[in-house]
Amino acid sequence: MINKYKRLFQREDEESHFWPSFTDLLTAILLCFILIFIIMMVIKSFQIEEMKRTIDQIMGVRVNIIQDLNEEFTESDLKIEIDEKTGALIFNTDILFEFDAAVLKPEAFQFLDEFVPAYLDVLLENGYEEYISEIIIEGHADRHGSYLYNLELSQQRAFSVAEYILSEDFPYKNIQEHLKTKLTVNGRSYSEGRSDEAGKYSNQASRRVEFKFRLKDEEILEKTRELLE
Repeated sequence: MINKYKRLFQREDEESHFWPSFTDLLTAILLCFILIFIIMMVIKSFQIEEMKRTIDQIMGVRVNIIQDLNEEFTESDLKIEIDEKTGALIFNTDILFEFDAAVLKPEAFQFLDEFVPAYLDVLLENGYEEYISEIIIEGHADRHGSYLYNLELSQQRAFSVAEYILSEDFPYKNIQEHLKTKLTVNGRSYSEGRSDEAGKYSNQASRRVEFKFRLKDEEILEKTRELLE
């Protein structure tokens, strides 16, 4: 009888030793998870800060480019409008083309000989080239005629400009190699019409050519994804 109770007390004593050990193990595991979580949050905060610095750097580049473009062309006789948000340079197609035509006028060559080198000096010679992924010549038309007709016309006009500045007749051969790796042409038909000062649609303002640049946003997005992962 005594042995029976001894065995019972011994089993209870063993169980009492088991539960504190199990509780200690759970506590240790929980502390490990908390520690891992804290480490992950610290790493994530550093990644987010790096991402913010990268985005701020790129945004700063765009601001600086627009500022340099303003300095280059605001006092120019070329009568070029600068979009302060995007940095696009805009000029009426009457400078380059006759109405409803895509062949460059004789005076257009002199205009491009002055404008293109000055534009590319800003984009490619001031330390911005590594940030520029694309230089775009974009043609726009007015609402005279169908959408498809104006799509072709606006595309042909943009192509005529690109064709000249990449041709043997263009006097600045040193910049052509840079352009060949970055230049694209687009036609927008009348999809992005413009208004006059009174806010009414303007055919004349809508007929235009724009020179645009695009920063390496794909690379930025890829880096952002890597940081978030």
